[in-house]
Amino acid sequence: MSVINENEIACCVRRTLNGYFNDLDGEKPHPIYDMVMRSVEKPLIELVMEHAEGNQTRAAELLGINRNTLRNKMKQYQIK
Repeated sequence: MSVINENEIACCVRRTLNGYFNDLDGEKPHPIYDMVMRSVEKPLIELVMEHAEGNQTRAAELLGINRNTLRNKMKQYQIK
């Protein structure tokens, strides 16, 4: 079983945000924290749900969150 290297994820975030800042061309950025969290959280939940074969209890355990929190996030991101 492999473990995700946090450095790869961090490098991806740094590279993407640097590109975002470069592309602003003097424009004011959107609220960055919410933008990044939405960009990461939805695919994270989708992939974990797929891995858990749709079992919300198992997915919540894998994510380390409460099942009700998972359900609320699935509703927020319109994940079925």
